[in-house]
Amino acid sequence: MGHDHSHAGHAHSHGAGAGKRALTFVFMLTTAFLVLEVAGGFLTGSLALLADAGHMASDAVSLGLALFAVWLAERPATPKRSFGYKRAEILAALANGVTLVAVSVWIFVEAFRRLQDPEPILGGWMMAVAVVGLVVNVAGAFVLSRSGGESLNVEGALRHVLADLLGSVGVIVAAGIILLTGWRYADPLVSAVIGALVLASSWKLLRDSTNILLEATPKGVDAEQVGRRMASTPGVEEVHDLHIWTITSGFPALAAHVLVGRDENCHARRRDLEAVLARDFGIEHTTLQVDHAGDHHASLQALRFPARKD
Repeated sequence: MGHDHSHAGHAHSHGAGAGKRALTFVFMLTTAFLVLEVAGGFLTGSLALLADAGHMASDAVSLGLALFAVWLAERPATPKRSFGYKRAEILAALANGVTLVAVSVWIFVEAFRRLQDPEPILGGWMMAVAVVGLVVNVAGAFVLSRSGGESLNVEGALRHVLADLLGSVGVIVAAGIILLTGWRYADPLVSAVIGALVLASSWKLLRDSTNILLEATPKGVDAEQVGRRMASTPGVEEVHDLHIWTITSGFPALAAHVLVGRDENCHARRRDLEAVLARDFGIEHTTLQVDHAGDHHASLQALRFPARKD
């Protein structure tokens, strides 16, 4: 008779309370400054300010979405959704990455248009608004970096703020050039640089969130190494149908079919494997089906790890 065991004794925590408070604070700070920057962009005629304001707008939307995702992730599990809404934060992170790409495309298009016909810029006011923006973004980045932990959702918000911080630096540089030389091309050129920074910041976010949604092996975990380590556990003869994936940020999970010797205690070997996985790989949410060798035909799966015979 086969033995089907599930171990759900994971200690999954993102520091959700701290992350939620940080997101709320930065959301309020960003939204308040957004109004100032949009007004400043139109009054000064600066595309760089408007580009930064466009990113600020995406920040505000993304932070609001991130807060909504945190609320969803806290909802309890149900029979229809056994993991609750924990992956809502991954969807929010993916949406953040997509909005970053959209904002960068808009910046490139507008910068190209203004390079053809540069507009007059009020450099002094442009500088003043940009300095305030730099202070706001430094404060937001500091708060998020100290509370994010492993949360991809908070990391997504942090990447928005960091990209905007770099944008504020770019606007200050452009304003300084305009004030010192009157060279109006500095505004669209710096805007294009901001667009490139925004685009670059989206890459890791899109990659990591997509990998989680495709249930790829978690970053930093080598499935081959895990399988070989499990197969080397005393009493284990083979490990196959091994799957390792991420439920949400910082929450890896593993499922496998394990064959043990005919005289082995399935329950004891399962506990041994759970201890190995938690200690050596930090994987605490496991589902292990443990059977005696010979009760099932050998697997033909690609991830098959027979015990080494010395």
